[in-house]
Amino acid sequence: MRTRHETCAPSCSCREGARSFSLGKTFALWGFIAVIMGLAPISQAETVLLNVSFDVSRKLFQEINPAFVAHWKAQSGEQIEIKQSHGGSSKQARAVIDGLKADVVTLNQATDINSIAERGKLLPQNWQSLLPNNSAPYSSPILFLVRKGNPKGIKDWDDLVKPGISVVVPNPKTSGNGRYSYLAAYAYALKAFSQDEAKAKDFVRKLFKNVPVLDTGGRGATTTFAERAIGDVLLTFEAEIFLTIRELGADKFEAVSPSQSIEAEMPVAVVQKVASQHKTEKLARSYLEFLYTEEAQEIIAKNHYRPRAGTVAAKHAGQFPKLNLVTVDEIFGGWAKVQKVHFAEGGVFDQIQSANR
Repeated sequence: MRTRHETCAPSCSCREGARSFSLGKTFALWGFIAVIMGLAPISQAETVLLNVSFDVSRKLFQEINPAFVAHWKAQSGEQIEIKQSHGGSSKQARAVIDGLKADVVTLNQATDINSIAERGKLLPQNWQSLLPNNSAPYSSPILFLVRKGNPKGIKDWDDLVKPGISVVVPNPKTSGNGRYSYLAAYAYALKAFSQDEAKAKDFVRKLFKNVPVLDTGGRGATTTFAERAIGDVLLTFEAEIFLTIRELGADKFEAVSPSQSIEAEMPVAVVQKVASQHKTEKLARSYLEFLYTEEAQEIIAKNHYRPRAGTVAAKHAGQFPKLNLVTVDEIFGGWAKVQKVHFAEGGVFDQIQSANR
């Protein structure tokens, strides 16, 4: 039996295809030999680290990551790549629990990392003791952002419950700065009403009655206020406020410091179960330790977060407004209690939202 090519005419393109295929194999063989002999470079896969972070930290890590990559290269000779994932802090924590393969998390509230430890079983429950300052290398309190000239005369929390004031704040169920904003308002009301829980709850209800939309994350809330021109005041982290003014113009917005706010620590942790699978434990820990170095703390201050390292914090103290700050622990008894009382299904926040419908 003859093959197909044996039945073709001498000028048939099938013969040309066969010759081309043969030449292709020859070139491929020479390419392989060139690689083996060192005449062509062999690409090496870079180690990749995934940092799952909160919504408004994009700019910060756009500067932190290249600095750490250079630091690690100088220290180890290894070229690495750092990838980022951003979203509302609580939403990001749930994504990690549900399978997002984070080597490290850099979130904005301890309760989110606690849930990764407790529900996800992905890191030890004593994670806060593994790095300095309760594993929080920087912080950023809640401030107000208003339009230039402050046309509604907003100066303190009392102004946010007035009729006709439109307040933009991210959803406390999905966003860390939404949660801190809620708690800052609640703490102010407790002080104003001599620890009367019913009056404090009603104060916060009135505030959220003035909220036209609850974005899932801080950056979405900023977009709603600054770019979509919705609302009279935005509640968010100090860092996000000064970044917005820097990027969009001091001729459009200004910051307002209330009489009292809440300290928002930004905790970090190695997701040990994932880092072990990826064989990135040493790299992941070094990445988080780098956040405490003078180099990184300077970047942190440049991006309007409050550094925790003593010398850098003292150097930049003048760039941050002096505030009367309370903490979650002293006012609310810690994050575990806050989650149970305020943000669990049927908790105080759900009750407030139901009353406002």
